[in-house]
Amino acid sequence: MRVASAGHAVFAATLIAIGILGLIKSDYGAIWPPIPQALPALTFVCAIISLVCGIGLLWRRTAANAARVLLAYLLLWLLLVRVPGMFLARNVEYWWAASQTAAMAAAAWVLYVWFAGEWDKRRIAFALGDRGLTIARVLYGLALIPFGIAHFVFLKATVVLVPGWLPWHVGWAYFTGGAFIAAGVAVVMGVCPRLAAALSTLEMGLFTLLVWVPVVVAGSTTTFQWSETIVSAALTAGAWVVTDSYGGRPWLAVGKHSSAEA
Repeated sequence: MRVASAGHAVFAATLIAIGILGLIKSDYGAIWPPIPQALPALTFVCAIISLVCGIGLLWRRTAANAARVLLAYLLLWLLLVRVPGMFLARNVEYWWAASQTAAMAAAAWVLYVWFAGEWDKRRIAFALGDRGLTIARVLYGLALIPFGIAHFVFLKATVVLVPGWLPWHVGWAYFTGGAFIAAGVAVVMGVCPRLAAALSTLEMGLFTLLVWVPVVVAGSTTTFQWSETIVSAALTAGAWVVTDSYGGRPWLAVGKHSSAEA
């Protein structure tokens, strides 16, 4: 096996779980709903790619190929499905879906940089090394900003999700939304980016554990709630990978994006 970091292992395991769920029950198969109604078979394609790439990322001989395929798949999904949907569907849901895909593509890009073989370094060098990591991190940072904006646009829906045992539900909705925006800007600008990425990962993880896991455990889970739980877990794993890409960089570093490859 080839495990570059804890985030890498969790990310691969999450992809495998998503693939298995997608093959068992198509309602949960697409990592990034909504699936275009004209292309329902994409649900199973997504599930198979997730499963195969998740397994491939854990093995030394296949890690580079798996990362390459996953990155190509997510970028194509982003450019051919999500971005056109943002402007053609006139549905705000596509904006958040595009950000989710972008965040996962950023994680796949980090893994591609880590595992790239000689073939990649000869032919696609422009997307590797420090430059590749910088692109991945900026893509991740940009994806965080709409996550935060959503908390303000859908304030009532966000407030409802705050656990009942916490006080000041509206305050938490504003705080978490602002935290996502601040983290995204910090990552893009290179201002304490490792700390910003780590805190955004923590926020996603806590959201998964405190909001969606209790819903699943309660047993009265709708397809929407299952989908949101899966997406939240996947985004947490992807954010973890991006955070790991800063390994060795000071937590309070400010300035040019630099890397310490795993």
